[in-house]
Amino acid sequence: MHLFDFLAGNLPAFVFCTLLLGLLIGSFLNVVVYRLPKMMQRDWRLQARDVLELPEEPAGETFNLILPHSSCPHCGHQIKPWENIPVVSYLFLRGKCSSCKAPISKRYPLVELACGLLSAYVAFHFGFGWPAAAMLLLTWGLLAMSLIDCDHQLLPDALVLPLLWLGLILNHYGLFTSLEDALWGAVAGYLSLWSVYWLFKLLTGKEGMGYGDFKLLAMLGAWGGWQILPLTILLSSLVGAVLGVIMLRLRDQETSTPIPFGPYLAIAGWIALLWGDQITGAYLQFARL
Repeated sequence: MHLFDFLAGNLPAFVFCTLLLGLLIGSFLNVVVYRLPKMMQRDWRLQARDVLELPEEPAGETFNLILPHSSCPHCGHQIKPWENIPVVSYLFLRGKCSSCKAPISKRYPLVELACGLLSAYVAFHFGFGWPAAAMLLLTWGLLAMSLIDCDHQLLPDALVLPLLWLGLILNHYGLFTSLEDALWGAVAGYLSLWSVYWLFKLLTGKEGMGYGDFKLLAMLGAWGGWQILPLTILLSSLVGAVLGVIMLRLRDQETSTPIPFGPYLAIAGWIALLWGDQITGAYLQFARL
């Protein structure tokens, strides 16, 4: 209790503690991003074999977010606790496995650092309290979803749907908006992209986006209310168009190459939740409306 009182009255200490917590969560998110899609694929295979009435596969080793313990993908060396300290271990090991000296992906420390910095900013923005705690959960979830979508063009229901329900529950108490606005935000978020999807499919015969994008925008609407949806859609479209073209050019890919839209929705929604009122107010003032 004394610790909570100290953090509540000392913003720099709260921000610093949240930074450390964010670094640790970032390390865990690396595990989630790598393992959750594989867990889903295993589950899909089991369901498919059950539907097709095929013999069950031999039971393999336990594979979840906890087991097996993290190891080097090159030599199988099990990562020791002191080799798994966020960012610090990567620097100490000079970006190489301590056993086989194979290079460790720079993505791991970058994800940890990004999670830590985003968490620290949320703490600074909201201060000590329930809004900061809730926004931290959302930030971690959005970061994990974005990375998974980049890797697999997949937005797992296991992440999206619990956060959607959590947004509605929190706004029952008016944490970010009213429950009525949150409810209609979820409905409008889903139906808006669902309508675009079917209109695009009827006109072109192609699928322009996945159902996960509908659910993600519904989730953002459940957190911030229907009021944040126009800004979220506008920002995500602008950022997606610019960065998408740049990425295709850098990778020398065709314009028909699918581009995950989830990360742009996540970035835009996060921005709208934190600065939506200021951005809208600045635009109206600029337009003299």
